[in-house]
Amino acid sequence: MSKKKTIRCIVAFWILIIGIFIFFLLNVAIGSVRIDISQIVKSLFSNSTDPTVSTIIWNIRLPRSVAVIILGGALALSGYLLQTFFRNPIAGPFVLGISSGAKMCVALTMVFLMSNSLKSNSLTLVVSAFVGSLISLGFVLLLTKRIKSMSMLVVCGVMIGYICSAITELVVTFASDADIVNLHNWSRGSFSGITWSNVEIMTVMVFVSFIVVLFLSKPLDAYIIGDSHASSMGVNIKALRVGIVILSSILSACIVAFAGPISFVGIAVPHLIRKLFNTNRPIIMIPASFLGGSVFCLFCDLLARNILSPTELNISTVTAVFGAPVVIIILLDKKKKTMD
Repeated sequence: MSKKKTIRCIVAFWILIIGIFIFFLLNVAIGSVRIDISQIVKSLFSNSTDPTVSTIIWNIRLPRSVAVIILGGALALSGYLLQTFFRNPIAGPFVLGISSGAKMCVALTMVFLMSNSLKSNSLTLVVSAFVGSLISLGFVLLLTKRIKSMSMLVVCGVMIGYICSAITELVVTFASDADIVNLHNWSRGSFSGITWSNVEIMTVMVFVSFIVVLFLSKPLDAYIIGDSHASSMGVNIKALRVGIVILSSILSACIVAFAGPISFVGIAVPHLIRKLFNTNRPIIMIPASFLGGSVFCLFCDLLARNILSPTELNISTVTAVFGAPVVIIILLDKKKKTMD
């Protein structure tokens, strides 16, 4: 890598890190109750703040903001893995129906447990979301053997997503239990209600997945160029593809289990990161996509909570506003290149 590109990457990484820091502070400070930065610092490093303020910070805003960083990064990284797997810039967990499949399994699991007076825990939800992700992705992979056009594959993925969402809506709508009816908010995507126990589980799962993906950066680099090149470099294509499928499903499962399906982040963020860093090298794209997803989701969650306060918007409503135009630009660029 040239000196100019290296400097650009370092600057871009610092922009993302500073962005996370700024939006993290804003997310903790701004809400229905405004909290000064000095009060946040006192609450974090001493016990001299008002008990109510301390409760708001430690029990509500801090776990939520930390979860947004972790899940936002995981969502963008999952999107990058799927785009690499399908070699398609508009592949992503939401578009391919993977998030909807995970949502369906989580909803069915929660309804079953609640109707039998059983309690669900974070691990149960993640496992059910993982199963749902694999089922949806399995259908998509079966379609790839019959459909060679990537645009048609995306359309089929969207249809799978609609089917899974319809089943979820039926289950939630006709549920009689009040707690089950409250699944409506979760089913549309929301970071509210995150607890520290949730954060502990998602941290372990996302961190392990991130490290494994990082170790795959070299074979992914060869895979991007082409199967023949990757094979000549000693890469086991089949094992690599299985690894990508499992890792992207785990990351998608964590997101859906704790926050529900969130649209467009997995597609838009990796594309924006490519433009910012001017590279597609996995060793850079993997950490950069994670950081970019964190910044994007922190920004969107800040707007979702405050733009119509005290009413909170679903996070997917905000991510769609900023993510959908990026997808349109991708499609226009792709059409222009095809015409050229």
